[in-house]
Amino acid sequence: MTYDAGHYDVIVVGAGHAGVEAGLAAAKMGAKTLMLTLNLDMIAFMPCNPSIGGPAKGIVVREIDALGGVMGKVIDKTYIQMRLLNTGKGPAVQALRAQADKPLYIKEMKNIIENEKNLTLRQGMVDSLIVEDGVCKGVITETHAAYRAETVIITTGTFMRGKVLMGDLEYESGPNNQRPTIKLSENLEELGLEITRFKTGTPPRVNSHTIDYSKTEIQPGDEKPQSFSYETTEYITDQIPCWLTYTNEFTHEIINENLSLSSMYSGMKRGTGPRYCPSIEDKIVRFNDKPHHQIFLEPEGRDTEEVYVQGLSTSLPESIQHGMVRSVKGLENAEIMRAGYAIEYDAIVPTQLWPTLETKNIPGLFTAGQINGTSGYEEAAAQGIMSGINAAAKVLGKDPVILDRSQAYIGVLIDDLVTKGTNEPYRLLTSRAEYRLLLRHDNADLRMTELGHQLGLISEERYAKFVEKYRLVEEEKKRLQKLVVKPSPEVNGILEEAGAAPLKEALKAYDLLKRPELSYDLLAPIIDAPELSNEVTDQVGIQIKYEGYIKKANEQVDRMLKMEDKKIPSDIDYDDIGGLATEAKEKLKKVRPLSVGQASRISGVNPADISILIVYIEQGNIARLAN
Repeated sequence: MTYDAGHYDVIVVGAGHAGVEAGLAAAKMGAKTLMLTLNLDMIAFMPCNPSIGGPAKGIVVREIDALGGVMGKVIDKTYIQMRLLNTGKGPAVQALRAQADKPLYIKEMKNIIENEKNLTLRQGMVDSLIVEDGVCKGVITETHAAYRAETVIITTGTFMRGKVLMGDLEYESGPNNQRPTIKLSENLEELGLEITRFKTGTPPRVNSHTIDYSKTEIQPGDEKPQSFSYETTEYITDQIPCWLTYTNEFTHEIINENLSLSSMYSGMKRGTGPRYCPSIEDKIVRFNDKPHHQIFLEPEGRDTEEVYVQGLSTSLPESIQHGMVRSVKGLENAEIMRAGYAIEYDAIVPTQLWPTLETKNIPGLFTAGQINGTSGYEEAAAQGIMSGINAAAKVLGKDPVILDRSQAYIGVLIDDLVTKGTNEPYRLLTSRAEYRLLLRHDNADLRMTELGHQLGLISEERYAKFVEKYRLVEEEKKRLQKLVVKPSPEVNGILEEAGAAPLKEALKAYDLLKRPELSYDLLAPIIDAPELSNEVTDQVGIQIKYEGYIKKANEQVDRMLKMEDKKIPSDIDYDDIGGLATEAKEKLKKVRPLSVGQASRISGVNPADISILIVYIEQGNIARLAN
């Protein structure tokens, strides 16, 4: 018998990186929200790499922050090292990456959640959903507590029917020996959701005292203060370095001799693993011509001696892992504190979702994070905030929020999932974005803050600062368009020192700044630069220097948006459209795209099918107008 445990607007199942963003977003928007988690001590836990950010991922964290999310704020308070990657390349691929103090990150995130009004945090295992007349109305826990709500968001990560694999050892478990979620996964199948099986893995952790760092290469953080959140004003200065070493022929020999003992290659593994984060066994087999592979030694926090051995993810037996680790330079005497392992888990096929992340067949039910087939904390958090926004919007009678591919990496991520699906754990890459010059690390606030403010996730104070920042950017751009720089020994001396051609005639400062060798800071002495923040001057420089490229990208976006504006009627019968290829009909019926633009991105739907679809829709519109 169940008992009535309470009524809410939104219930979030899980408190990982997707769950915390979902719950906080829904609560801040005014929805009475319940967050249920297996273990209150594991909120926003990092079961794998103790880091946030990286290529594309770091930009996602800034987008989450600009929308009003918390991941950026928390990592800014708890990092042990911060670096801006790809500084030698253009702004489109630059991104922050931070090493996290794992225990402190959990503590800080839990504190935020516990102090958020409208949000109730509770420990509990959800076994099943309450579904009435096909609509999700709540959840039931293993203790028979029935919690009712207008919307439910499932963010169970890699816990659904989780199974740990290490050599011939196999047992049911979530990450870090936590309890797996068994009955909920079975319930989702009973409700008709299509489930797939994926795999991920983690490397050994070793004791820092047993590492000979003198044999490794130091990887320090940046001296220049950096932050993910636009609200951060205080920076951590006492950073802790990471260290670089390499596998060698002896390491590869140990792995090759024991491949048959690896869960990956013994036939025990049934789930599909991540292509872009392979195990060391995969690396040795797939790249057998490489004499060595990078290994990064990453501290897990300031008050722990555990060191994450990045690059050595494995499912070999524990007995083999000792020799493998000690074959690496600097780790000859390393003591393993936690052995590496692989974990298999259930995920839902994401083409069953609308772009709002609500399931198509069970209204009121949303899913976010690794349950949707993604890998990575950042991808999970991005889905989390969008599911929280849309679940709250549904309850509060507001319009759904769908980000397009030109607006944010979050838009690229969700569109890829719900339109194309994935046959392996999905990782966000800069190459997946057609308009990556527009989706930069530096302009996430320009792209997202207005929306965050409209949703009530951005404070008035923060919004005012945002507006003022871009007022100053526009004013300075206008000033530089009017300012004329004349040739002089001082001017040409600065230009020649920077490797730029000297001026022979007067030139507007705006056009001078377009030269690739020159920066705003370099030109400051000759352009009468006013006192402006680095954020403002960086934005002025980027917008001027890449003006032509940005203009072309925006023209492409305009063409794309015309396709997105061509909506597909919800009652369309694809079987009634003559000329459509059989595969196209099958895919269109499965995905049920909302627009012609989305339809054009479905694998198996070719340009000829799209042309036929457009004609059919337009003829239908003409017929409706005639009636």
